[in-house]
Amino acid sequence: MQKASAIDIVVIILYLALILFVGLWYSRRSKNTSEGYFLAGKSLTWSVIGASLFASNISTVHLVGLAESGFVDGIVWGNFEWFSAFELIILAFIFVPFYLRTKITTLPEFLEKRYDSRSRVLLAIFSITAALFMHIGVSFYAGAVVFEKMFGIHIIISIVIIAIATGIYTVIGGLVSVVVTETVQTIILIIGSLTITILAIYQLPEVGIHSYEALKEAVDPDRFKAVSFDEVKKGFSFLDILFGHLILGIWYWCTDQTIVQRVLGARSEKQAKLGALFAGFLKILPVFIMVIPGILAFALFKEDVGANTKSVLPVMILKLMPIGLKGLMVAALLAAVMSSVAAALNSCSTLIVYDVFNKLKPNLSDARKIQIGKITSIAVLILAVAWSPFLGDLGAIFELINQMFSIFAPSIVAVFLWGILSKKGTANAAFWTLLGGSLIAAVIFLIEKYATIGGIKNYISNPEGLGINWLRQTYVYFIISSSIYVLISFFDKSEQHIPDTFYLKATRSSKIVNYLSICLVVIMLIIYAIFY
Repeated sequence: MQKASAIDIVVIILYLALILFVGLWYSRRSKNTSEGYFLAGKSLTWSVIGASLFASNISTVHLVGLAESGFVDGIVWGNFEWFSAFELIILAFIFVPFYLRTKITTLPEFLEKRYDSRSRVLLAIFSITAALFMHIGVSFYAGAVVFEKMFGIHIIISIVIIAIATGIYTVIGGLVSVVVTETVQTIILIIGSLTITILAIYQLPEVGIHSYEALKEAVDPDRFKAVSFDEVKKGFSFLDILFGHLILGIWYWCTDQTIVQRVLGARSEKQAKLGALFAGFLKILPVFIMVIPGILAFALFKEDVGANTKSVLPVMILKLMPIGLKGLMVAALLAAVMSSVAAALNSCSTLIVYDVFNKLKPNLSDARKIQIGKITSIAVLILAVAWSPFLGDLGAIFELINQMFSIFAPSIVAVFLWGILSKKGTANAAFWTLLGGSLIAAVIFLIEKYATIGGIKNYISNPEGLGINWLRQTYVYFIISSSIYVLISFFDKSEQHIPDTFYLKATRSSKIVNYLSICLVVIMLIIYAIFY
């Protein structure tokens, strides 16, 4: 057990005070309207949108999980970050025009406009469940694990402190407070992660590593290959990551309320697109300041980490960071937890208000909507605090959260993507794809986790069984969901009610949007050429 120094505690308290002050100060800008509270009055600019998208995504799950992944497997897990740049381009050019043109408040509302209310209800249930049990619950647990390792603070106490601090400004200020604090937290995240990376590099000569070639030899050169994966040894191929992540990424960046809500609050389509591209550029960074530190830890602290690979990041903080900077890194971890939790809380309250209460009672006043949103945020926070400690018995955090997302992501992507690209998809096809595709994936997940078939555990992913790993399962589920969608649409002759304005031709993107997207693609190709 470690004891925090007085200076570290002061740094942490100052950080919490800063975030609360900023969040509450900007809450005054949240207009006393439902649009002001839930969508920031549609006033967000590209810089705030991009930083907020990045901070919402980079939770403590990433900081802990990516460091662990770098330690165990190397840079190949960085594809989960780098692929996001391409998926954010898809968000900007395919999804943003439809979302802003249809003037939606929630993504389930978008499905109702394209299909019917049944799909809206199903997606609302999926989205609220994901926010509660995964976005918030897993973020709480991952952060608490680090604080327990570093300072001996009990997991439940850590979770309660984070919940109270985050809940105050999120509940009071709505989306304006969330995105502004996330902009600050993006800076803290990058500074903290960059600091530990630099300190680890400076430590390498002490273990006899004086060059990049020597480092590769010390940790195994394959750890620096982004497109190399020993399928026999690890169970994945690069193509599994490529196609599996494409489905998960389109779901997360393009159809998940927690993320897309920032785009819905954009001042204009141009600002929304620029914000998505800015986030794409920011997503280049995590590999260098979150995954590579895990590789450096393998060279520096292999014995200290041992079999407990979840402790990679805590060990690095304790071993590398002096007094004061340790507090800065804890602040970065807090920033990761709080930004993810705040984003999920805000999206949950928006979904409950607009997709539940507003459907039951359409004439709710703005004041009543805001009141329900605040009560919802508090209730979700309490439920997440109660749920998150039980995650300790489950597997590797980063893999777990993606594996759980893969249950419903493929069917959601099929319904959104084919519904945007084609007018032929029917309301019945959307509903049964969402329901049937997710049920199939859920049943397989439960069999995989708890059943033993022919004496083989994890039969579906085990090479001795079917040998279909969870990433490969993800795009197989997408193919199944797409097949359900196409078949039902083909045979379904029921009348469709798609608004005439739904498929209006989108306006052309500005030159700066086009140039930046090309620049982002070129940079990513250069990176892959370097780490091939």
